[in-house]
Amino acid sequence: MEQKSNAFLAEEKISVLMRKFAVPCIISLLVAALYNIVDQIFIANASYLGSCGNAANNVVFPLTVVAQAAAVMIGDGCCAFVSISLGAGKKEEAHRSIGCSIILCIFVSLLITAVYFVFQDKILLMFGGGVNEETFANAREYFTWITAGIPFYMFGQMMNPVIRSDGSPRFAMVSILAGAVFNVIFDPVCIFVLKWGMMGAAVATIAGQILTALLAAWYLFHMKAVRLGKESFKLSPGLMKEFLPLGLTSFLSQISVVASMAAINNMIVKYGAMDEIFGRTEYAQIPMAVVGIVMKFFQIVISISVGLAAGCIPIVGYNIGAKRMDRARELFKKLLMAEFLVGLAALLIVELLPGQLTGIFGAANESPYYRSFAIKAFRTYLCLMPLATVNKGTFIYLQSMGKALQSSVLSMIREILFGVGWAVVLPVFFGLNGVLYSMPLSDLLTFLIAAVLICRIFKELKKN
Repeated sequence: MEQKSNAFLAEEKISVLMRKFAVPCIISLLVAALYNIVDQIFIANASYLGSCGNAANNVVFPLTVVAQAAAVMIGDGCCAFVSISLGAGKKEEAHRSIGCSIILCIFVSLLITAVYFVFQDKILLMFGGGVNEETFANAREYFTWITAGIPFYMFGQMMNPVIRSDGSPRFAMVSILAGAVFNVIFDPVCIFVLKWGMMGAAVATIAGQILTALLAAWYLFHMKAVRLGKESFKLSPGLMKEFLPLGLTSFLSQISVVASMAAINNMIVKYGAMDEIFGRTEYAQIPMAVVGIVMKFFQIVISISVGLAAGCIPIVGYNIGAKRMDRARELFKKLLMAEFLVGLAALLIVELLPGQLTGIFGAANESPYYRSFAIKAFRTYLCLMPLATVNKGTFIYLQSMGKALQSSVLSMIREILFGVGWAVVLPVFFGLNGVLYSMPLSDLLTFLIAAVLICRIFKELKKN
């Protein structure tokens, strides 16, 4: 089988390449996000689950992000390294890094699965599962089954950027889309027809993840620019030192969400108990359920934002490897504009249609307190999304340039220093409202730093 060249990445029009690579990547990430979101929509609209099931889903969600974070660190790092290697004509390093990343992903996924099964109850309590007994029981049931599918989930997520780096963004999209469609079809069957509750939502999700993993495994035997052999599948510490740092930003951007949500969930439990309304047992789960659905919408927006930038990683990496800095600069300019427009569109939706968004997640079955708090949460928590999307695009562009340290530091400042810090500090002064203020303040402060780096990137690319 004749291998194909990726030279078109240094020749094709930038706008055409962005559409070809970014759109499938966006769809892939959106579909991946829909796994958890679809579960939450059906759970919320099942009268026997409702807001307690919704809250339980919010407790488990950051724990699935841990697995995703590890997978995207390996996959995005390998994607960037393979793209740069192919641009420099180093196919030997490209195929060996892919094989190494696969072995590493399998090992890490089994390790995470084991830890989750052994420390299940303690982990759920750490993420706010103890808000009330019904929420904890639902979270435990959902988490048990989701944990069983982690190896398949991680393999599919890790392979997605690798497949894009081989020049097949459409197949990467289709493999994720197939699993999500399967999940959407079987979720209502398991929840409403079979009445399997939280277990049903998880089983439908796992089945879709297995389908995605099988399609990714099939692609390994049909790669275009890189050909894999037995010698490819070896753990190489030297190669891991090369490609893992390139995926560190992706890891930090995901894992920091976990730290932020752990802080937020615990603040909700603590300060919700002091609230005049949500301190009552029958309403205790509402703030956690509401923040969960707001974060799901935010996840959709960030999936588009990250997809725009991550889809461009092969383009940036190849052109930098080929010394075409003019093209890399043009791409960065177009990327920042697209990121801002995505954030602006999302902002208009949450400010103008918060009631409609709340209705999608079962508000009709809940008390008036649920709806009023949800509307306030949408409008406050997400009021600076244009800055959030530009920040994300900047993080990932730095990563694709091979500037792993700068990208990682900026990501850590946003998600850990600001994201966790303000989520802990502001509720001390503003109660539950402080949780809602933490997001826009973090995005604003991060943008002030990102703006300086954006100017430096343009100057560097122009000079070179």
